Amino acid sequence: MKNFIMAVVAGVFALTLQNCYGQSSSGQTKPADKAPEYSHTETAPVKKSNDDWQKVLSPEVYRVARLKGTERPFTSEYEHSKEIGTFYCAVCGNPLFKSDAKYESGCGWPSFFEPISKKSIVEAADNSLGMHRIEVMCGRCKSHLGHVFDDGPPPTGLRYCINGVVLDFEKAKTAEKKFNSKKKAESGS
Repeated sequence: MKNFIMAVVAGVFALTLQNCYGQSSSGQTKPADKAPEYSHTETAPVKKSNDDWQKVLSPEVYRVARLKGTERPFTSEYEHSKEIGTFYCAVCGNPLFKSDAKYESGCGWPSFFEPISKKSIVEAADNSLGMHRIEVMCGRCKSHLGHVFDDGPPPTGLRYCINGVVLDFEKAKTAEKKFNSKKKAESGS
């Protein structure tokens, strides 16, 4: 019985690490484990083959972002997060959603009622699994993020149901501090 319990605990720990692998909430604009194209400010489209993406992304991020997979519900660190800041594409760094557009939908994935801008995301019909849905992809690198549904709250009535594993998050205070440091360095003060 003791061995069984230890095996279960080890399995849960391994799954937790697997789900967290590839996610970054440290606020870095270009973490060491990211693709060279990763940027919070660059807007040029990123065109890269799935083979090339597979070389730089964690297996879980690659599976969801490039193979249009889905993470298990209720496993994202961002699902219940109430921190203030910006959510970025974990693949290319494109700004996607502000935390003030996030809400608790109870669906098991982070949910938002609107993206940062119309260019932040692109949408496409998804008729897989015998359903008609609208797929949401990053507007810069075309990575799969999740789906959008019309059962969200006002003011949009939309629910962007997004896989947390393809999101990075930067706290607002961290971003403000970086901005002020950069301005200070540029002014020579």
